[in-house]
Amino acid sequence: MTFLPDGIAASGIDGADLVYERPAALSDVPTHYCPGCTHGLIHRLIAEVIDELQIRERTLCVAPVGCAVFAYTYFNVDGCEAAHGRAPAMATGLKRIQPDKIVFTYQGDGDLAAIGTNEIIHAANRGEKLTVIFVNNANYGMTGGQMAPTTLAGMVTTSSPYGRDVSSVGQPMRVAELIAALPGTAYVVRRSVHNVANIRKTKAAIKTAFQVQMEGLGLSLVEVLSSCPTNWRLKPADALRWIEDEMVPVFPIGDYRVADQVVPLTRRRSSRRNGK
Repeated sequence: MTFLPDGIAASGIDGADLVYERPAALSDVPTHYCPGCTHGLIHRLIAEVIDELQIRERTLCVAPVGCAVFAYTYFNVDGCEAAHGRAPAMATGLKRIQPDKIVFTYQGDGDLAAIGTNEIIHAANRGEKLTVIFVNNANYGMTGGQMAPTTLAGMVTTSSPYGRDVSSVGQPMRVAELIAALPGTAYVVRRSVHNVANIRKTKAAIKTAFQVQMEGLGLSLVEVLSSCPTNWRLKPADALRWIEDEMVPVFPIGDYRVADQVVPLTRRRSSRRNGK
């Protein structure tokens, strides 16, 4: 397998001959995701990173409740299923008894920002050496598109048919900003997958998040803005534009916590990209 300078796996690098290969860390099975949903894309980015870091044999995935409930089936790594919102607690136990393993949770906004808020806050505050991939699509996707903590103000969902009324249910929860304020975190960023440039930046962030864990620096969390065409009642392409036009202004893409010890990791990658 050949890796392009930014880490994209390919069997050829001569323009038209470019053919992507399935990462070894991704199982060759059909997924249940809706057409246009970007969960599958995020899965691929994680799998590519695991391959490039050569950690597949010692990686443990903790799957959530929600759309990604079968994540342990799609990743070709050891994995297990946590009760609703409890992925950080299960991951904490796994990491503490097997500190040489690379443990990551894959959670949606219903799993992490609703029932699991307590779990992620305390894991982050304790500085557990975990990596958390948090997928934010602004609704409860699996159960029919109900209002979630991340639902935008005025956004119509199946349980808020007149739009989210912030005067009675509060403002959308900004998870990255919340978690970044806790002392045990080393790397907390928000990214998106609504276009190619942002997909590449998301992959780079996921890679940094895993490297932070490998260096034992503290909890790392990557929030990814993701599409939900089915529940948003949009075509897939329109859903990607909706992320950029509606979600990004509410959930700005950016770095919210990059500990001093993490900065060399990002500089190292930038130097390699520039051929230095």
